[in-house]
Amino acid sequence: MTETLVLVAERRTESGKGSARKLRASGFVPAVVYGHNRETQSLAVAHVELDKVLHRIARGSTVFDLTVDGQTVQALIREIQRHPTKKTVTHLDFYEIHAGESITLDVPITLEGSPEGVRNAGGVLEQFLRALEIEVLPRDIPEHVVVDVTNLGIGRSLHVSDITVPNAKVLSDPHSTICTVVPPRVEEEPVPELAEEEAAEPELIRKAREGEEESEEGEAAGE
Repeated sequence: MTETLVLVAERRTESGKGSARKLRASGFVPAVVYGHNRETQSLAVAHVELDKVLHRIARGSTVFDLTVDGQTVQALIREIQRHPTKKTVTHLDFYEIHAGESITLDVPITLEGSPEGVRNAGGVLEQFLRALEIEVLPRDIPEHVVVDVTNLGIGRSLHVSDITVPNAKVLSDPHSTICTVVPPRVEEEPVPELAEEEAAEPELIRKAREGEEESEEGEAAGE
């Protein structure tokens, strides 16, 4: 079960890039909330309050109590936009949910254990799928899905079909590969370069056939 956090937001009436810049300069982050047949509502969240909770959540799978103008709804963070160089949050999307209705979301996959093929054969564990799409009630949303890889030998893989999530329906393609243990990588030895004399085309030397010798001698005698 995920931890439910509380975040307070303010209703935002102005929109546009200029308004968003002023909002950020005053210590707030522009945001919107939508979902559950509600119209998209523009919000502003204090940057200080946001920093207190962001490091404690998994985006898209942590339920918030989002309070706006004294009214509280449950919500998830659907999207976080960040500045390309400063990495500060520039915009947030909240998605309203209801406790009794299933929702579809992606949950991070965490690999646990040291594979047999890595421990005993020098193999390499490669992970291909990092999130699992599931349908679940808000109260049953897991923070992550733990996948045990301890028994994986060289050439062995785990697929979505091998995974079960309690109280949830897995929607990802069952044939998708989550991870594989591949053989150790062998570096090819460089081929030594031949010396210039060795690399040159060899001269063809052969013994003249008997007929050739007689012909040459006959030509000499005729001269």
